[in-house]
Amino acid sequence: MQRSVGYIIMFATLICVVCAVLVSSAAVGLKDRQVENQALDKQLNILRASGLALPTEQLSREEIQSRFATVKAVVVELQTGNVVEDAPIDVATFSVQKAAGSPDLGYVAPDNNAGISRLSKYQVVYQVLGEDGGVQMVVIPIKGYGLWSTLYGFLALDRDTTTIRGITYYQHGETPGLGGEVDNPLWKSMWTGRKAYDENWAPAITVIKGQAGPASSDPYRVDGLSGATITSRGVSNMMEFWLGENGLGPYLKAFREGQKG
Repeated sequence: MQRSVGYIIMFATLICVVCAVLVSSAAVGLKDRQVENQALDKQLNILRASGLALPTEQLSREEIQSRFATVKAVVVELQTGNVVEDAPIDVATFSVQKAAGSPDLGYVAPDNNAGISRLSKYQVVYQVLGEDGGVQMVVIPIKGYGLWSTLYGFLALDRDTTTIRGITYYQHGETPGLGGEVDNPLWKSMWTGRKAYDENWAPAITVIKGQAGPASSDPYRVDGLSGATITSRGVSNMMEFWLGENGLGPYLKAFREGQKG
């Protein structure tokens, strides 16, 4: 039976409305679960960067939470390096991407080679505690532009703030097999034991073109990513920024001096 044009339009509109309601309801109903999963994924990446979880280890929700119990989150005011006790953010749900774009929590970044246009006023840094309650590692957030995308990750430093304990990236859009090799456990293992700063506390770690020597004799260089020169350069640039005076360098300096004190 042939239907009128009006009937067809009305029927299509009704279907669209019903589908929209169902999708919206699902999104609202699953929002809490999505936020929880995002928090767990962040915790897992922090554990991997610090060596508290192996790169290929599959952990349950309970195992992640159990191991993360030794990790303390602190809020740092980026421009001063000071720890802020009453910052207006929720550490558990904090998104550095959203904060950087906010008129209240973000600001225009100073000129840099990492391709960072805006920064969040606050950064969340993670301290890994030992059995005695002392800080054994500091895990700092890092981000910067590669070839196709902004890479987000974590860099774990020993309590001397220069010896690298690990690195991981949890979000990027680099080419699989090329720049996407930042996810390769073998490449990430090459960072362990190298030095973030030189003897004058200037950011020194860099990704070179070709192969670097062992950490004991070539502490400031890491193997380049084959066929991904621009991504490799992007990783070097973000290290220079986040370890420097416009990144988390002031916080790391204060932490280092506090440890000596």
